[in-house]
This record gives sequence, structure tokens and C-alpha cells, in this order.
Amino acid sequence: MPLRILAILNRMTAIDWPVQTERLSLRSYESEDLDALWAYEQLPEVQRWLGWAPHTRQDLGTALESQSSTTTHVMVLFASTIIGHIMIMPRDGWAQSDVADRAKGLEIELGWMFDPAYGGKGYATEAVRAVVGLCFGQLKVRRVHAGCFADNAPSWHLMERIGMRREEHSRATALHRDGTWHDGLMYAVLRDEWPTSD
Repeated sequence: MPLRILAILNRMTAIDWPVQTERLSLRSYESEDLDALWAYEQLPEVQRWLGWAPHTRQDLGTALESQSSTTTHVMVLFASTIIGHIMIMPRDGWAQSDVADRAKGLEIELGWMFDPAYGGKGYATEAVRAVVGLCFGQLKVRRVHAGCFADNAPSWHLMERIGMRREEHSRATALHRDGTWHDGLMYAVLRDEWPTSD
């Protein structure tokens, strides 16, 4: 694993959890969270847009454990109830081969899932905005990006609300488990574009 990615992962473990927002508490994943995550991740309306949908609670637990060295799962709590989670995944920046070592570990890819029972109240926007701020402030990356199916309007609307820019609209790029090809969207924001990065 590249040293810069290891440095980001080390900085993630050094974050002083929980992080408080106006209405939410954000903290790292604990094994006791599995039941709460499975309760909403098994819902068809959530699984519809997941790149990988767990079939059982055990599948989900195995996936979370296998990702623990490369991904930080941030739990989003409202009034001590887990209402969603955000994945922070260090990535290398795109670069020409002779300078590729200088682009390693300079980006973060985000992903998220939220319990639809808590939708429409701005919680996801508040949580993702706070995590992007952590990425630029404490993790010191230069770019944060996220992607989604073009038909997943709640996800790309969230990205636009927090100030991410649509950088790509790929036509019929992703085969959905329903057997049809879907358009994909990619959004990003740079550190110097983010209003609260220190």
C-alpha cells in the first residue's frame, strides 16, 4: 500500500471521534453497529443503488471487516440512533507514469447509505458536508469525489447541495442488477474550492 494512503489511514484513526454537527454525531464503525446497518441496508429501496448489495447480515459483516484496512466507515447518528453511514476511501490521483508517485493518496472517494425513514430532513446533507470538511481539514487531501447512477437523483442532488461539481455524465456505463445499462455521474470538489478547509 502506498505510503501516502497509509498516512491518510493513520490520520483517520487519529480523528477525535465523535465529531458533532448541528444535529448529528459522527463516529467510526464498531462491530456492535452491524444490526443497525443491516436493518436499512437490506431494504429494496437502499439496495437498488448499491454497487454491491449484501444478501445476509453475515455478508455485510464480512464486507465491513474485509474493508477495514482500506476504508473508514463513519456512522451517522441522530439522537443516538444510527441513521446512515459514509465510506471514506483513499485514492490515488490520475497522473502520468513518471510522476504517478506524487499523486498517490491525494484524493478521497466517498460513498454513503442512509435509512430512508430519516430522509427529507437534511441529515444526509449535513453529514456528508461534515465528512468532506474532515477530508480537507484533517486528512489534508486535495480532491474529494463521489459517483452514482444517474437515476439516483437523491444522491446527486446531495452532491450539488454541498457544492460538488458534476464532472462526468457517462452514457449507459453501468450494468444494473435489473439487467439494464444505466448512465453514471461523477462529482468532485477541490480543497481550494471548499469554503471551510483550513
